[in-house]
Order: sequence, then C-alpha cells, then structure tokens
Amino acid sequence: MSAHTQTVEKGQNTTLLCQESYVCSGTDEAIFECDECRSLQCQRCEEELHQPERLRNHERTRIRPGHVPYCDSCKGANGNIMHASMTGSRQIAAVRCQVCKINLCVECQKRTHAGGNRRKHPVTVYHAGKAQEQEEEEEMDEETKRRKMTEKVVSFLLVDETEEIQVRNEEDFIKKLDCSPDQHLKVVSIFGNTGDGKSHTLNHTFFYGREVFKTSPAQESCTVGVWAAYDPVRKVVVIDTEGLLGATVNLSQRTRLLLKVLAISDLVIYRTRADRLHNDLFKFLGDASEAYLKHFTKELKATTARCGLDVPLSTLGPGVIIFHETVYTKLLGSDHPSEVPEKLIQDRFRKLSCFPEAFSSIHYKGTRTYNPPTDFSGLRRAVEQQLENNTTRSPRQPGVIYKALKALSDRFSGEIPDDQMAHSSFFPDEYFTCSSVCLSCGCGCKKSMNHAKEGVPHESKSRCRYSHQYDNRVYTCKACYERGMEVSVVPKTSASTDSPWLGLAKYAWSGYVIECPNCGVVYRSRQYWFGNQDPVNTVVRTEIEHVWPGTDGFLKDNNNAAQRLLDGMNFMAQSVSELSLGPTKAVTSWLTDQIAPAYWRPNSQILSCKKCNTPFKDNDTKHHCRACGEGFCDGCSSKTRPVPERGWGPAPVRVCDNCYDNRGIQLDVAELPSDEEGGTLIARKVGEAVQNTLGAVVTAMDIPLGLVKDAARPAYWVPDHEILHCHNCRKEFSIKLSKHHCRACGQGFCDECSHDRRAVPSRGWDHPVRVCFNCNKKPGDL
Repeated sequence: MSAHTQTVEKGQNTTLLCQESYVCSGTDEAIFECDECRSLQCQRCEEELHQPERLRNHERTRIRPGHVPYCDSCKGANGNIMHASMTGSRQIAAVRCQVCKINLCVECQKRTHAGGNRRKHPVTVYHAGKAQEQEEEEEMDEETKRRKMTEKVVSFLLVDETEEIQVRNEEDFIKKLDCSPDQHLKVVSIFGNTGDGKSHTLNHTFFYGREVFKTSPAQESCTVGVWAAYDPVRKVVVIDTEGLLGATVNLSQRTRLLLKVLAISDLVIYRTRADRLHNDLFKFLGDASEAYLKHFTKELKATTARCGLDVPLSTLGPGVIIFHETVYTKLLGSDHPSEVPEKLIQDRFRKLSCFPEAFSSIHYKGTRTYNPPTDFSGLRRAVEQQLENNTTRSPRQPGVIYKALKALSDRFSGEIPDDQMAHSSFFPDEYFTCSSVCLSCGCGCKKSMNHAKEGVPHESKSRCRYSHQYDNRVYTCKACYERGMEVSVVPKTSASTDSPWLGLAKYAWSGYVIECPNCGVVYRSRQYWFGNQDPVNTVVRTEIEHVWPGTDGFLKDNNNAAQRLLDGMNFMAQSVSELSLGPTKAVTSWLTDQIAPAYWRPNSQILSCKKCNTPFKDNDTKHHCRACGEGFCDGCSSKTRPVPERGWGPAPVRVCDNCYDNRGIQLDVAELPSDEEGGTLIARKVGEAVQNTLGAVVTAMDIPLGLVKDAARPAYWVPDHEILHCHNCRKEFSIKLSKHHCRACGQGFCDECSHDRRAVPSRGWDHPVRVCFNCNKKPGDL
C-alpha cells in the first residue's frame, strides 16, 4: 500500500522486521503490530510473547502490505510522555532507524537524531500511499457516521425512586428507546458510589461525550431513580443508576431497585475512583450475587414460562467490568507482573468470604489519570469485547426486556419495615421476602414477596407456639396418622350423612361431632350420659400452626346449629309466603272491595293508574283516592287532606293529585253518603286501623329478630353491624339491598355476589349452602 524509499546510507532495509527479537533475533518479517507491547512482531515472537494469561488479551493488528507503523517515541514507555503529551494524539512514523530499531515521526526524528552520532544512523523513509490515505479517510467517515447516529439519543426515566415503572407498557418502552420492536438488544448498566462519575462514564463510553445522561457539579445527586437510553451504534440499552452511599430516603427500596436492574442486565460496569479498591465493592457484588441466586433465578424462570417468551431469560447473572481509575496509586496487578488482576480480585473475594458465583465473568479494567481528561478507550474496547460474547447472555427483543423488568417489579415491591432490617448486608432477605409476621410467635414468612397473588400460602421454617387468643390448634385424625396419612378434622354440628333437620335433632341429643373423611364419625361430645372424654385424649392429634395476618383461626366454633335453624325457618317462611302470594292477593282484594265505599272503583276493574297509566303488577299496591274513588299508584296519590264531603274528616286522608288541587269541589245532595254507606265507611276505617297496627307490630318484631340473628351467628362470621357494603362489588347495604353471609369466608355480600351453592365441610356445612363468587372459584373442597 505505501511505497518504501531508502536513503543512500549503507545497510538500509525496506522490509518491516520483528522488533522484539525474542525468538527470531530480529531477522524475521513482522506479521503483527501489538498496541500494548508497542512493537512489531513476527509470527513466532507473537505466539511466544502472548502465551502468559495476563498478555493474551493484548490488541494485535495484522500487518498488511504497505503498512506504516506508529511512532515509537511518541507513545513513550507509558503512552503519555514526550511528543504524545504535547500533541494529545499518536503520530504515524515517517522513518525507521535501522540502528536504534525504532520508528520515528518527523518531530521525534528532529528531536532525537538531529545531532551527535545518531545523525549518521541509516534510516528507512515511509511514504503513506493513496490507499493508506483513503483508508484513513474511510475510518474518519465511519467515526463521523457513528457520532451522527448518537446525536438524537436522549435518556428517559425508566423507574423512579419508589420502584414505580414510568413507562406505560411495552409499546411505550420501545417508543422511548426509539428502536425497532424486532431489534435484538443487550443491556449495559453501571453501578458505583455517588459522585464517582457514572453518568459521565456512560456519556464518554457510548455517546462520544454528549450529555445524554445528566451530570452536575452540585452536591446533590443528579441521578434519581433509573434512567435509560438506546445506543444505536452498539445496539444496547444503556442504564444509569442512582449512586450508593448517597443522602437519600427510602434507602432500602432504592437498593433493592439496583438488583432488579442488575437482573435484567447483560453487562454491569462497577465504576470506582478510589485509589485503592475498598471492601464495599466486594461486599456489594458478593451480596448481589447471593440475592440474585436466592430470589431472582427462580423468578426469571417463572417469567419465561408465564409470559411465553421465545428467548429464555438467562438464570446466570451478567458479566462485570470493574472500571478502576486512580491518580496517585498504581493499578491493580502492577506490583505483581506474574499475576493477572482478575486473579487478585478473586483472592479479595475469598478473603472477605464473598462468592460472586452468579456473575458469568468478572474483568478488571484500570486507567491512571495523571492529567485530565480520563481515558475511556480501554473501557470502551473491553465493553465491546464483552458484548460480542453471546455464550451465556444472548441479545433479545426490547419487549422481552420490559416484561422481565415488569415481572420483577410486580413480584418484589412494597415497603420494607425498618424494624425488620438486617443492615449487615447490602441485599438482606427482607428486601425480597414476604413481610408478614406470625401473630402468635412473631416469626416471619420465608416466601417471596406478593406470593399471595399466586395463591401460595405463607410458610415459616420455625415451629409456632399455642396462643389462646388465636386458638391456633389443628386437629388430625389419630387413626389415619398411624396409617401414614395426615387428615385434618374439625368439630361441627352434624355428620355429612345426616339430613339438615336430622342433624339438628342429633345435635340437640348428643352434641357436636368430629368426622373423618376416611373413618367416618369418630367422636360425639355427648355420646354417653356421663364420662365423655376429651377428643384430644382419644381420637385426634393436635398440631400448632402459625397465625398469619388476614387469616382465620383454626378451631373456631363451627357449631352452626342456631344458624341452621334460622335458615330453615326463613326458608319455610319464604316458601309459604311465595306460594300463598297469589291467593293472599286475591283474598285481600275481595275483602277490600267488601268494606269499600260505594263510590270506590272495585279492585278487579283497576288495571292501571288513573293518572300515569302505569299497569299494576301482582306485587304492586293499588290506592283509592278518598275524594273521587279512582285507583292510583303510590306516586300519584301521595298527598293527604280532609275530605269532609265524603265523610273523611277531620283527619287528612289519601287523595290523588287532581283532587288535592281542586279543593273547592262541592258534591250534590244525591252524592252525599247514605246511612248504609256511612256504615261501610266506618268498616273501612276500622280495617285501615287494624292494618296499620299489624304493620307496627311487624316492625317492632324486627328488633329482637336482629338480636337473635347475632346470637346465632357462627364465630367466623363478620358481625352484621360491621358490614356496611358488599365485600365484592362494594355496593352499600340498605333496606332494599339485603346482606348475606358467605358460609366459607364469613364476609358479607349482596345476593348477586353470593348466589352460588356449595358444601363447606371445613366450616361444618356438609350440604350445599350459600357461598360467595370468590370462594366458589376455589378448587377442591372448601
């Protein structure tokens, strides 16, 4: 590609030779240029030099025809002295000194070979040809294209400090990322202490220094919550997090939020500017690994199955790059050339008893900043190298990323009580486990958060103690237990084989029963006239169970004989009422017509309201106007006034709206009531008085009936005075809307939400009884 020209001095050679002379003694043609070794190397020297593990990751470029190397003097021993420190960039070599065996740019040649004996050293002159210049122009154009691709990138708030996701749905997430729904992406996130420059690092590593993530010189943290942006060059979702050790409220929730971000990430950058690596770094990563394996691995598997994701979420954690920037101290591994930094990091983890087993890999990348700005090129190369590795974490669509984050947020959410916190760990179990505490013994539930939404009961590994307040005993059949089965039994009013009325009769004679599904009735409380033993000593075993908030007791009184009797009486009364409704209406209408005044229209002829023409139904009441005698509905005859011309006075009586407005009406003498009609009128008044008296008696009977219902109520039923609205539809109860108890849960419901019928053996109801809509959906026996 480039033309080589020789000077007239003797001993010139235009071929690029190996500069290491490690195996070949400098006679073989150079095949590679190692940027970190800062030399040209032949095939044999390159293989031998990079056999040690700490040198295997050196970046090497294969030399093509016409290759022009960089100036060796500009790079210097540490890459930051001499001409490079003045120009801030690496220069292409102009000549090669055949004696010194180094490549020199024009400036370095003048500075080092202008005088003395070096002046006579033979040199080879390099000339960059058109192909080399074109290649540099293409590289420049490619760099320019990449910068332009990131010019419109903006960040957005993904999760706030209260763990609430700020994007509405999957489509909104893709829209804010400004990427294709079918684009396969990886996730890169950054962690570190507050003020260590995490946002600044992401801006320079991915977005060429543009302030995509906000930075600020103020003391207050400029990053609150979790922010995200899309890098269109590397096809990654970049996530910026809130710093550790900051002055913040809700510290526990914000720390838990970091692990959710870590769980959806493919690569994690831990940024630190400490001159020496602190124990907090290793403690954070070790605790994060333990919490990830303990709480998140199972949830990620469940999310894959629940959401039907095509791409399985990896249960192996992300890779980690520790980006360490120092000013006054050497980088990790500088004092131990024979050991790689990653080996020293593993030793530190082991000494602190922290084991980062969840992470797929841990890499160390350090940079020493003598003078700002910080060099992020090494971190950028390390990130790109890790993103190309798809062995453990494969790219996935943005919708999959959102679903994983949403599932983790729904599972692990809610407030964390400070009095239950264990501050010896960055990620204690309290961040991810249920916060419910047993009311009897005070031990906590060991299930994951929000497990009740999936129907999973509370669980604790410790044994509970008996509390008389909660009566947390459970009976199991002793005979079944001896046969290797554990069958729970409860005291109840009657056996399942008895009819409701026969069961009540047996209960009155021999008391409650304990019935086993396998053994039948194993105990009756009053089976003998005397000498009845306690069931615990004879037929059942007792176990103590935990009492979790929101759950019922275990051996509450299930003797529902009184309520059964009331239900039976109500059923009989309702049946008689419904069957006799038609005949009663007919008889009532006939009796009313017999004692009605002559000017009243008979009930059989009144089919609709005289004023509004509303047809009367069987249950509707017809009202006669005392003035005109026509039939009206209650709404059209609600007004009252005396009607002395008809003999109704001086007390006001019911009249229709028309007669109420025409108060001045005068009747003819022929229309005045006769003696016979006067007697009929007296009979009608007596009938109305009797009807009003009976209504008052029925109303007065409602009060003691309520007291009887409360006395007959089973212990697990919610008292009537505490039920203000339906437990399901939230409708308020009134005179027109009756309340009903579910025989399974004991809550109050309206008729529409509790019209199903099922047996509830656990509560002593062996025959189908009223249950609510929610209890009816439960599988198995209630």
